[in-house]
Amino acid sequence: MSDGRSGAGYGGESLLYLTDEQLRQGIEAMFFAYRGFTADPDRILADLSYGRAHHRAIHFIHCAPGTTVNNLLTILGVTKQSLNRVLRTLIADGLVESRVGAQDKRERNLHLTEAGAALEQKLSDAQRARMRAAYREAGPEAVAGFRQVLEAMMDPEMRRAYIRLRDKA
Repeated sequence: MSDGRSGAGYGGESLLYLTDEQLRQGIEAMFFAYRGFTADPDRILADLSYGRAHHRAIHFIHCAPGTTVNNLLTILGVTKQSLNRVLRTLIADGLVESRVGAQDKRERNLHLTEAGAALEQKLSDAQRARMRAAYREAGPEAVAGFRQVLEAMMDPEMRRAYIRLRDKA
C-alpha cells in the first residue's frame, strides 16, 4: 500500500505504515491541539459574546478584503442562514462593512472596519504567539512536515482554495 513517498523514519518506524493506535494518538493530539489553538481567541470572543464562527468570518475577511458572501460561504462551508446571522451581528457591531460590488451590483463585498481589523489583530496575535512557540520548540523540519500533513488532510477543493488564499498573501 505504497503511495510513492519515501518512508522516512520516525523512531525507527516507517511513516508509510501506522498502526490504528498511532493514528488514534494523532487524532487525539489534533483535538487537544485545536483546543489549545482556539483557547486564547475564545476568551477574547467570549467577552464580546461572539463565537468561533465570528472569528472565522473575521479571519477570512481580513485575508481577502472585498471577498464576496458567496466566496466566504465556500471557504467556511456553512449554510447561508448561519453566515448571514454572523455577518448581521458583525455589521451591526461595526466590525464589518458590506459594500455593493463594483462589477456586479448584486454582489456584496465584505471589508473589516478599523474596529474589525483591531479585533482581528488581537485574535491573530494570540494564535501567532502560540504557533510561534510551538514551531520554535518543534524545529523547522517538524514545521514543514506539519504543514504537509495538514495540506494532505484537506479535500482537494479546499486545498485549492487554501493555496489560492496562501498565494495571495
